[in-house]
Amino acid sequence: MEQLTTYGVALVPVIIGLSELLKRFGLPNRLIPLAAMAMGLFFSFFYLAPGEPKQAILLGVVLGLSAVGLFSGTKNTIMSRRE
Repeated sequence: MEQLTTYGVALVPVIIGLSELLKRFGLPNRLIPLAAMAMGLFFSFFYLAPGEPKQAILLGVVLGLSAVGLFSGTKNTIMSRRE
């Protein structure tokens, strides 16, 4: 899990940014979490843990869920301030 603390944390905002780009290019909002999970798995398989599929799956799921949670939490905080 050392890779997650050093490189993976920096990938979460990258995944959020790429998810926002996909949304602006027309990807429906309901598919954004799936896209974030796919990107998390992609980055973990090819960057964080190449050749270690079990670790790559775990890291990818953590990255994807972290990105979706951070995005959702930020969005909910901003929306609650407007009310």
